[in-house]
Amino acid sequence: MSSYDKYQTPLSTRYASAEMMTIFSARERASTWRQLWVWLAEAEKELGLPIPDEAIEQMRANVVVSDKAFAVARDYEAKFRHDVMAHVHAYGEDAPAAAGHIHLGATSCYVTDNADLIFQKRALDLILPKLAKVIKNLQEFALKYKDMPTLGFTHYQPAQLITVGKRAAQWIQELMMDLEDIETVRDRLQFRGAQGTTGSQATFLELFHGDADKIVQLNEILCKKAGFKSTYPISTQTYTRKVDLRVANAVCALGATAQRICTDIRHLANLKEMEEPFEKSQIGSSAMAYKRNPMRSERITALGRKLARLPADFTATFETQWFERTLDDSAIRRMDIPEMFLLADSILLALDNVTNGLVIYPNVIRARIDQELPFMATESILMKLATHGVSRQDAHEEIRVLSHQASDVVKQQGGRNDLLERIKRTEFFKPVWDEIDSLVDPKLFIGNCPKIVEDYCNGEVAEKLAKYKEALDKAATAQLSI
Repeated sequence: MSSYDKYQTPLSTRYASAEMMTIFSARERASTWRQLWVWLAEAEKELGLPIPDEAIEQMRANVVVSDKAFAVARDYEAKFRHDVMAHVHAYGEDAPAAAGHIHLGATSCYVTDNADLIFQKRALDLILPKLAKVIKNLQEFALKYKDMPTLGFTHYQPAQLITVGKRAAQWIQELMMDLEDIETVRDRLQFRGAQGTTGSQATFLELFHGDADKIVQLNEILCKKAGFKSTYPISTQTYTRKVDLRVANAVCALGATAQRICTDIRHLANLKEMEEPFEKSQIGSSAMAYKRNPMRSERITALGRKLARLPADFTATFETQWFERTLDDSAIRRMDIPEMFLLADSILLALDNVTNGLVIYPNVIRARIDQELPFMATESILMKLATHGVSRQDAHEEIRVLSHQASDVVKQQGGRNDLLERIKRTEFFKPVWDEIDSLVDPKLFIGNCPKIVEDYCNGEVAEKLAKYKEALDKAATAQLSI
Protein backbone atom coordinates (compact mmCIF):
# COMPACT_ATOMS: atom_id res chain seq x y z
CA MET A 1 0.00 0.00 0.00
CA SER A 2 1.35 3.41 -0.99
CA SER A 3 1.55 6.18 1.59
CA TYR A 4 -0.99 7.97 -0.61
CA ASP A 5 -3.53 5.23 0.12
CA LYS A 6 -3.72 5.71 3.89
CA TYR A 7 -4.30 8.65 6.20
CA GLN A 8 -1.29 10.55 7.45
CA THR A 9 -1.50 13.50 9.80
CA PRO A 10 -0.77 16.85 8.10
CA LEU A 11 1.40 17.69 11.10
CA SER A 12 3.98 15.21 9.85
CA THR A 13 3.39 15.54 6.10
CA ARG A 14 3.16 19.35 5.96
CA TYR A 15 4.02 21.32 9.06
CA ALA A 16 6.33 19.87 11.73
CA SER A 17 10.12 19.57 11.66
CA ALA A 18 11.98 16.34 10.99
CA GLU A 19 13.61 16.61 14.42
CA MET A 20 10.28 16.69 16.24
CA MET A 21 8.84 13.89 14.14
CA THR A 22 11.88 11.75 14.94
CA ILE A 23 11.36 12.16 18.68
CA PHE A 24 7.87 10.70 18.43
CA SER A 25 8.57 8.12 15.73
CA ALA A 26 7.89 4.43 16.25
CA ARG A 27 11.58 3.55 15.97
CA GLU A 28 12.61 6.17 18.51
CA ARG A 29 9.95 4.96 20.91
CA ALA A 30 10.86 1.27 20.67
CA SER A 31 14.59 1.97 20.69
CA THR A 32 14.22 4.14 23.80
CA TRP A 33 12.45 1.23 25.49
CA ARG A 34 15.46 -0.91 24.69
CA GLN A 35 17.82 1.75 26.00
CA LEU A 36 15.83 1.84 29.23
CA TRP A 37 16.17 -1.94 29.54
CA VAL A 38 19.93 -1.62 29.02
CA TRP A 39 20.16 1.04 31.76
CA LEU A 40 18.10 -1.13 34.10
CA ALA A 41 20.28 -4.20 33.52
CA GLU A 42 23.47 -2.17 33.91
CA ALA A 43 22.23 -0.63 37.16
CA GLU A 44 21.02 -3.94 38.56
CA LYS A 45 24.36 -5.57 37.75
CA GLU A 46 26.22 -2.66 39.35
CA LEU A 47 24.18 -3.23 42.50
CA GLY A 48 25.01 -6.92 42.66
CA LEU A 49 22.43 -8.83 40.60
CA PRO A 50 23.93 -11.72 38.59
CA ILE A 51 23.45 -10.42 35.05
CA PRO A 52 26.12 -11.76 32.64
CA ASP A 53 28.40 -9.35 30.79
CA GLU A 54 27.46 -11.07 27.52
CA ALA A 55 23.79 -10.29 28.13
CA ILE A 56 24.46 -6.59 28.57
CA GLU A 57 26.84 -6.51 25.59
CA GLN A 58 24.19 -8.04 23.33
CA MET A 59 21.57 -5.64 24.64
CA ARG A 60 23.82 -2.64 23.96
CA ALA A 61 24.55 -3.90 20.45
CA ASN A 62 20.86 -4.09 19.55
CA VAL A 63 19.38 -0.92 21.04
CA VAL A 64 18.17 0.45 17.70
CA VAL A 65 15.12 -1.51 16.62
CA SER A 66 15.46 -2.83 13.07
CA ASP A 67 12.67 -3.23 10.58
CA LYS A 68 12.97 -6.98 11.08
CA ALA A 69 12.59 -6.57 14.85
CA PHE A 70 9.46 -4.48 14.33
CA ALA A 71 7.98 -7.33 12.27
CA VAL A 72 8.87 -9.82 15.00
CA ALA A 73 7.31 -7.59 17.66
CA ARG A 74 4.19 -7.21 15.53
CA ASP A 75 3.76 -10.98 15.42
CA TYR A 76 4.28 -11.27 19.18
CA GLU A 77 1.75 -8.51 19.84
CA ALA A 78 -0.84 -10.28 17.72
CA LYS A 79 -0.29 -13.28 19.98
CA PHE A 80 0.05 -11.59 23.38
CA ARG A 81 -2.11 -8.47 22.84
CA HIS A 82 0.56 -6.61 24.83
CA ASP A 83 2.94 -4.22 23.10
CA VAL A 84 5.61 -4.08 25.80
CA MET A 85 5.86 -7.86 26.18
CA ALA A 86 5.95 -8.16 22.40
CA HIS A 87 9.04 -5.95 22.36
CA VAL A 88 10.57 -7.80 25.32
CA HIS A 89 10.42 -11.04 23.31
CA ALA A 90 11.62 -9.36 20.09
CA TYR A 91 14.58 -7.90 22.01
CA GLY A 92 15.29 -11.33 23.43
CA GLU A 93 15.60 -12.72 19.92
CA ASP A 94 18.11 -10.00 19.01
CA ALA A 95 19.99 -10.45 22.30
CA PRO A 96 19.49 -14.12 23.23
CA ALA A 97 22.00 -14.05 26.09
CA ALA A 98 19.84 -11.38 27.72
CA ALA A 99 16.42 -12.95 27.08
CA GLY A 100 15.97 -13.98 30.70
CA HIS A 101 17.21 -10.69 32.13
CA ILE A 102 15.37 -8.06 30.07
CA HIS A 103 12.73 -6.15 32.08
CA LEU A 104 13.86 -7.75 35.36
CA GLY A 105 11.72 -6.43 38.23
CA ALA A 106 10.01 -3.89 35.99
CA THR A 107 6.43 -3.20 34.98
CA SER A 108 5.41 -2.00 31.53
CA CYS A 109 5.34 1.59 32.73
CA TYR A 110 9.03 1.40 33.46
CA VAL A 111 9.59 1.71 29.73
CA THR A 112 6.41 3.46 28.55
CA ASP A 113 6.31 6.18 31.20
CA ASN A 114 10.03 6.80 31.44
CA ALA A 115 10.21 6.98 27.65
CA ASP A 116 7.36 9.50 27.56
CA LEU A 117 9.21 11.66 30.09
CA ILE A 118 12.38 11.44 27.99
CA PHE A 119 10.46 12.40 24.85
CA GLN A 120 8.73 15.33 26.53
CA LYS A 121 12.03 16.60 27.90
CA ARG A 122 13.65 16.38 24.46
CA ALA A 123 10.65 18.00 22.80
CA LEU A 124 10.67 20.86 25.31
CA ASP A 125 14.37 21.33 24.64
CA LEU A 126 13.58 21.53 20.94
CA ILE A 127 10.81 24.12 21.13
CA LEU A 128 12.39 26.46 23.69
CA PRO A 129 15.12 27.84 21.36
CA LYS A 130 12.56 28.10 18.55
CA LEU A 131 10.36 30.21 20.78
CA ALA A 132 13.37 32.32 21.72
CA LYS A 133 14.06 32.83 18.00
CA VAL A 134 10.54 34.20 17.44
CA ILE A 135 10.99 36.55 20.40
CA LYS A 136 14.34 37.66 18.99
CA ASN A 137 12.74 38.44 15.62
CA LEU A 138 10.08 40.57 17.27
CA GLN A 139 12.62 42.24 19.58
CA GLU A 140 14.54 43.49 16.54
CA PHE A 141 11.30 44.52 14.84
CA ALA A 142 10.03 46.38 17.92
CA LEU A 143 13.26 48.32 18.34
CA LYS A 144 13.34 49.20 14.65
CA TYR A 145 9.83 50.66 14.74
CA LYS A 146 9.74 51.93 18.33
CA ASP A 147 9.31 55.55 17.11
CA MET A 148 6.83 54.97 14.25
CA PRO A 149 3.38 56.23 15.30
CA THR A 150 0.39 54.07 14.50
CA LEU A 151 -3.25 54.12 15.43
CA GLY A 152 -4.11 52.18 18.57
CA PHE A 153 -7.40 50.32 18.75
CA THR A 154 -9.68 49.55 21.66
CA HIS A 155 -12.92 47.69 20.90
CA TYR A 156 -11.40 47.65 17.38
CA GLN A 157 -12.24 51.34 17.25
CA PRO A 158 -9.59 54.07 16.83
CA ALA A 159 -7.99 55.04 20.12
CA GLN A 160 -4.85 56.92 21.16
CA LEU A 161 -1.71 56.53 19.12
CA ILE A 162 0.94 53.99 20.03
CA THR A 163 3.92 52.93 17.90
CA VAL A 164 4.39 49.97 15.62
CA GLY A 165 7.17 48.81 17.93
CA LYS A 166 4.99 49.14 21.02
CA ARG A 167 2.39 46.81 19.52
CA ALA A 168 5.12 44.26 18.76
CA ALA A 169 6.34 44.60 22.35
CA GLN A 170 2.88 43.55 23.51
CA TRP A 171 3.27 40.36 21.46
CA ILE A 172 6.76 39.80 22.86
CA GLN A 173 5.53 40.05 26.44
CA GLU A 174 2.96 37.32 25.87
CA LEU A 175 5.53 35.07 24.20
CA MET A 176 7.91 35.73 27.09
CA MET A 177 5.24 34.44 29.46
CA ASP A 178 5.01 31.27 27.38
CA LEU A 179 8.79 30.93 27.39
CA GLU A 180 8.94 31.26 31.17
CA ASP A 181 6.10 28.78 31.72
CA ILE A 182 7.63 26.21 29.38
CA GLU A 183 11.06 26.66 30.98
CA THR A 184 9.46 26.06 34.37
CA VAL A 185 7.78 22.78 33.45
CA ARG A 186 10.96 21.69 31.69
CA ASP A 187 13.08 22.38 34.76
CA ARG A 188 10.62 20.63 37.07
CA LEU A 189 10.31 17.51 34.95
CA GLN A 190 11.40 14.41 36.87
CA PHE A 191 11.88 10.73 36.07
CA ARG A 192 9.60 7.86 37.07
CA GLY A 193 12.48 5.45 37.48
CA ALA A 194 11.99 1.91 38.79
CA GLN A 195 8.99 1.87 41.15
CA GLY A 196 7.26 -1.47 40.66
CA THR A 197 3.71 -2.31 39.64
CA THR A 198 1.86 0.01 42.03
CA GLY A 199 4.67 2.29 43.10
CA SER A 200 5.48 0.20 46.18
CA GLN A 201 8.89 -0.94 44.84
CA ALA A 202 8.03 -4.41 46.16
CA THR A 203 9.60 -6.36 43.29
CA PHE A 204 12.88 -4.47 43.58
CA LEU A 205 12.86 -4.89 47.35
CA GLU A 206 12.61 -8.63 46.75
CA LEU A 207 15.38 -8.59 44.12
CA PHE A 208 17.70 -6.77 46.55
CA HIS A 209 16.74 -9.04 49.48
CA GLY A 210 15.06 -6.30 51.46
CA ASP A 211 17.83 -3.71 51.02
CA ALA A 212 15.83 -0.51 50.47
CA ASP A 213 18.98 1.57 50.10
CA LYS A 214 19.77 -0.29 46.90
CA ILE A 215 16.44 0.82 45.42
CA VAL A 216 17.44 4.42 46.15
CA GLN A 217 20.80 3.78 44.49
CA LEU A 218 19.09 2.06 41.55
CA ASN A 219 16.97 5.12 40.85
CA GLU A 220 19.90 7.46 41.29
CA ILE A 221 21.82 5.47 38.66
CA LEU A 222 18.82 5.43 36.30
CA CYS A 223 18.30 9.18 36.68
CA LYS A 224 21.94 9.86 35.91
CA LYS A 225 21.87 7.66 32.82
CA ALA A 226 18.63 9.25 31.55
CA GLY A 227 19.69 12.82 32.31
CA PHE A 228 17.23 13.61 35.10
CA LYS A 229 18.02 15.09 38.49
CA SER A 230 15.57 12.96 40.45
CA THR A 231 12.47 10.80 40.38
CA TYR A 232 9.01 11.84 41.48
CA PRO A 233 8.84 10.94 45.17
CA ILE A 234 5.45 9.24 44.76
CA SER A 235 4.43 7.02 41.86
CA THR A 236 1.62 4.57 41.32
CA GLN A 237 1.89 2.20 38.39
CA THR A 238 2.50 5.37 36.39
CA TYR A 239 3.87 8.79 37.12
CA THR A 240 0.90 10.98 37.93
CA ARG A 241 -0.88 12.26 34.85
CA LYS A 242 -0.90 15.65 36.55
CA VAL A 243 2.60 15.96 35.07
CA ASP A 244 1.26 15.75 31.53
CA LEU A 245 -1.42 18.29 32.39
CA ARG A 246 1.15 20.73 33.79
CA VAL A 247 3.26 20.42 30.66
CA ALA A 248 0.19 20.79 28.45
CA ASN A 249 -0.99 23.92 30.26
CA ALA A 250 2.35 25.57 29.52
CA VAL A 251 2.90 24.34 25.97
CA CYS A 252 -0.69 24.69 24.80
CA ALA A 253 -0.94 28.29 26.03
CA LEU A 254 1.45 29.06 23.17
CA GLY A 255 -1.42 28.19 20.85
CA ALA A 256 -3.54 30.97 22.33
CA THR A 257 -0.68 33.47 22.06
CA ALA A 258 -0.05 32.51 18.45
CA GLN A 259 -3.71 33.01 17.58
CA ARG A 260 -3.77 36.40 19.25
CA ILE A 261 -0.65 37.65 17.45
CA CYS A 262 -1.64 36.33 14.05
CA THR A 263 -5.17 37.67 14.35
CA ASP A 264 -3.63 41.13 14.84
CA ILE A 265 -1.42 40.60 11.80
CA ARG A 266 -4.42 39.47 9.73
CA HIS A 267 -6.41 42.56 10.73
CA LEU A 268 -3.44 44.80 9.93
CA ALA A 269 -3.12 43.08 6.55
CA ASN A 270 -6.75 43.95 5.87
CA LEU A 271 -5.93 47.57 6.73
CA LYS A 272 -2.89 47.33 4.42
CA GLU A 273 -0.61 48.54 7.22
CA MET A 274 1.35 45.32 7.67
CA GLU A 275 1.85 42.10 5.73
CA GLU A 276 3.49 38.78 6.35
CA PRO A 277 6.19 37.71 3.84
CA PHE A 278 4.80 37.03 0.39
CA GLU A 279 6.83 35.01 -2.10
CA LYS A 280 7.37 36.30 -5.63
CA SER A 281 5.48 33.41 -7.21
CA GLN A 282 3.00 32.87 -4.37
CA ILE A 283 -0.69 32.67 -5.33
CA GLY A 284 -3.15 34.27 -2.93
CA SER A 285 -6.36 33.04 -4.54
CA SER A 286 -7.16 30.56 -7.29
CA ALA A 287 -9.90 32.92 -8.54
CA MET A 288 -8.74 36.43 -7.60
CA ALA A 289 -5.24 36.80 -8.96
CA TYR A 290 -4.63 40.16 -7.25
CA LYS A 291 -5.10 38.86 -3.71
CA ARG A 292 -2.34 38.66 -1.10
CA ASN A 293 -3.96 36.56 1.58
CA PRO A 294 -2.21 36.21 4.98
CA MET A 295 -2.22 32.43 4.60
CA ARG A 296 0.70 31.78 6.97
CA SER A 297 -0.92 33.73 9.76
CA GLU A 298 -4.18 31.95 9.03
CA ARG A 299 -2.39 28.59 9.24
CA ILE A 300 -0.82 29.54 12.55
CA THR A 301 -4.23 30.63 13.83
CA ALA A 302 -5.72 27.25 12.88
CA LEU A 303 -2.89 25.26 14.45
CA GLY A 304 -3.02 27.48 17.53
CA ARG A 305 -6.75 26.87 17.89
CA LYS A 306 -6.13 23.12 17.98
CA LEU A 307 -3.19 23.36 20.38
CA ALA A 308 -4.92 25.73 22.80
CA ARG A 309 -7.76 23.27 23.30
CA LEU A 310 -5.70 20.15 24.00
CA PRO A 311 -5.48 20.74 27.78
CA ALA A 312 -9.10 19.59 27.99
CA ASP A 313 -7.93 16.12 26.93
CA PHE A 314 -5.08 16.09 29.42
CA THR A 315 -7.46 17.27 32.16
CA ALA A 316 -9.93 14.48 31.43
CA THR A 317 -7.17 11.87 31.31
CA PHE A 318 -5.81 12.97 34.67
CA GLU A 319 -9.12 13.32 36.48
CA THR A 320 -10.45 9.92 35.35
CA GLN A 321 -7.49 7.85 36.55
CA TRP A 322 -8.73 5.49 39.26
CA PHE A 323 -6.61 4.63 42.27
CA GLU A 324 -3.19 3.38 41.14
CA ARG A 325 -3.94 3.38 37.40
CA THR A 326 -6.48 2.61 34.69
CA LEU A 327 -5.54 1.92 31.09
CA ASP A 328 -7.95 4.45 29.60
CA ASP A 329 -5.02 6.88 29.66
CA SER A 330 -3.00 4.88 27.13
CA ALA A 331 -4.62 5.32 23.72
CA ILE A 332 -5.36 9.02 24.15
CA ARG A 333 -1.84 9.83 25.40
CA ARG A 334 -0.35 8.08 22.36
CA MET A 335 -2.13 10.75 20.32
CA ASP A 336 -2.15 13.79 22.59
CA ILE A 337 1.47 13.99 23.70
CA PRO A 338 3.03 13.79 20.21
CA GLU A 339 0.28 15.96 18.72
CA MET A 340 0.85 18.67 21.34
CA PHE A 341 4.53 18.96 20.51
CA LEU A 342 4.09 18.60 16.74
CA LEU A 343 1.55 21.44 16.87
CA ALA A 344 3.82 23.66 18.97
CA ASP A 345 6.75 22.92 16.67
CA SER A 346 4.69 23.66 13.54
CA ILE A 347 3.44 26.94 15.00
CA LEU A 348 6.93 28.10 15.94
CA LEU A 349 8.39 27.28 12.53
CA ALA A 350 5.69 29.33 10.84
CA LEU A 351 5.90 32.15 13.40
CA ASP A 352 9.64 32.38 12.88
CA ASN A 353 9.10 32.72 9.15
CA VAL A 354 6.39 35.37 9.53
CA THR A 355 8.00 37.49 12.24
CA ASN A 356 11.35 37.57 10.47
CA GLY A 357 9.83 39.08 7.33
CA LEU A 358 7.02 41.41 8.40
CA VAL A 359 6.44 44.23 5.92
CA ILE A 360 5.30 47.68 7.06
CA TYR A 361 3.57 50.31 4.89
CA PRO A 362 4.31 53.70 6.55
CA ASN A 363 2.27 55.80 4.13
CA VAL A 364 -0.87 53.77 4.73
CA ILE A 365 -0.30 53.97 8.48
CA ARG A 366 0.09 57.76 8.25
CA ALA A 367 -3.01 58.13 6.10
CA ARG A 368 -5.07 56.29 8.71
CA ILE A 369 -3.57 58.43 11.47
CA ASP A 370 -4.51 61.54 9.50
CA GLN A 371 -8.12 60.40 9.45
CA GLU A 372 -8.27 60.27 13.24
CA LEU A 373 -5.58 62.59 14.54
CA PRO A 374 -7.57 65.83 14.08
CA PHE A 375 -10.08 64.58 16.65
CA MET A 376 -7.27 63.61 19.05
CA ALA A 377 -5.60 67.01 18.62
CA THR A 378 -8.67 68.96 19.71
CA GLU A 379 -7.72 68.72 23.40
CA SER A 380 -4.36 70.35 22.65
CA ILE A 381 -6.07 73.06 20.58
CA LEU A 382 -8.50 73.70 23.40
CA MET A 383 -5.61 74.14 25.87
CA LYS A 384 -3.81 76.52 23.49
CA LEU A 385 -6.93 78.66 23.19
CA ALA A 386 -7.10 78.86 26.96
CA THR A 387 -3.59 80.37 27.05
CA HIS A 388 -4.92 83.13 24.79
CA GLY A 389 -7.70 83.93 27.24
CA VAL A 390 -10.47 82.10 25.37
CA SER A 391 -13.16 80.44 27.49
CA ARG A 392 -12.60 76.72 27.75
CA GLN A 393 -16.34 76.00 27.61
CA ASP A 394 -16.89 78.22 24.55
CA ALA A 395 -13.97 76.55 22.81
CA HIS A 396 -15.32 73.08 23.69
CA GLU A 397 -18.66 73.90 22.07
CA GLU A 398 -17.06 75.30 18.90
CA ILE A 399 -14.89 72.17 18.55
CA ARG A 400 -17.88 69.90 19.21
CA VAL A 401 -19.87 71.46 16.38
CA LEU A 402 -17.00 71.35 13.88
CA SER A 403 -16.10 67.78 14.88
CA HIS A 404 -19.59 66.56 14.12
CA GLN A 405 -19.51 68.27 10.76
CA ALA A 406 -16.16 66.66 9.90
CA SER A 407 -17.43 63.30 11.11
CA ASP A 408 -20.41 63.62 8.78
CA VAL A 409 -18.03 64.18 5.84
CA VAL A 410 -16.14 60.98 6.72
CA LYS A 411 -19.08 58.73 7.53
CA GLN A 412 -21.89 60.00 5.32
CA GLN A 413 -19.99 61.33 2.33
CA GLY A 414 -16.98 59.01 2.35
CA GLY A 415 -14.61 61.97 2.38
CA ARG A 416 -11.44 62.57 4.39
CA ASN A 417 -11.36 64.18 7.80
CA ASP A 418 -11.31 67.97 7.20
CA LEU A 419 -11.67 69.10 10.82
CA LEU A 420 -8.37 71.01 10.84
CA GLU A 421 -9.30 72.88 7.66
CA ARG A 422 -12.63 73.83 9.25
CA ILE A 423 -10.82 75.09 12.36
CA LYS A 424 -8.46 77.14 10.20
CA ARG A 425 -11.43 78.74 8.44
CA THR A 426 -13.35 79.57 11.61
CA GLU A 427 -12.66 83.03 13.05
CA PHE A 428 -13.12 81.81 16.61
CA PHE A 429 -9.83 79.87 16.35
CA LYS A 430 -7.81 82.71 14.81
CA PRO A 431 -5.56 83.10 17.90
CA VAL A 432 -4.09 79.63 17.26
CA TRP A 433 -4.27 79.34 13.47
CA ASP A 434 -0.48 79.55 13.16
CA GLU A 435 0.02 76.82 15.74
CA ILE A 436 -2.44 74.24 14.39
CA ASP A 437 0.02 72.30 12.23
CA SER A 438 2.57 71.99 15.01
CA LEU A 439 -0.10 70.53 17.28
CA VAL A 440 -0.83 67.55 15.01
CA ASP A 441 2.60 65.96 14.67
CA PRO A 442 1.81 62.27 15.37
CA LYS A 443 4.93 61.89 17.50
CA LEU A 444 3.39 64.29 20.02
CA PHE A 445 0.70 61.69 20.70
CA ILE A 446 2.70 58.47 21.23
CA GLY A 447 3.43 59.16 24.88
CA ASN A 448 6.30 57.14 26.33
CA CYS A 449 6.09 54.34 23.75
CA PRO A 450 9.71 54.56 22.48
CA LYS A 451 11.16 54.36 25.98
CA ILE A 452 8.78 51.58 27.01
CA VAL A 453 9.96 49.52 24.04
CA GLU A 454 13.64 50.28 24.60
CA ASP A 455 13.52 49.54 28.32
CA TYR A 456 11.68 46.25 27.84
CA CYS A 457 13.48 44.93 24.76
CA ASN A 458 16.96 45.95 25.89
CA GLY A 459 16.29 44.91 29.47
CA GLU A 460 14.14 41.94 30.40
CA VAL A 461 13.93 40.51 26.90
CA ALA A 462 17.64 40.79 26.18
CA GLU A 463 18.44 39.22 29.54
CA LYS A 464 16.21 36.23 28.81
CA LEU A 465 17.52 35.79 25.26
CA ALA A 466 21.12 35.76 26.51
CA LYS A 467 20.44 32.25 27.81
CA TYR A 468 19.79 31.14 24.22
CA LYS A 469 22.64 33.07 22.58
CA GLU A 470 24.46 30.01 21.28
CA ALA A 471 21.33 28.57 19.67
CA LEU A 472 20.25 31.96 18.30
CA ASP A 473 23.67 32.62 16.76
CA LYS A 474 23.36 29.39 14.79
CA ALA A 475 19.67 29.64 13.98
CA ALA A 476 18.49 30.29 10.45
CA THR A 477 15.00 31.54 9.71
CA ALA A 478 12.58 28.70 9.05
CA GLN A 479 11.71 28.33 5.39
CA LEU A 480 8.23 27.12 4.53
CA SER A 481 7.76 25.10 1.36
CA ILE A 482 3.97 24.97 1.60
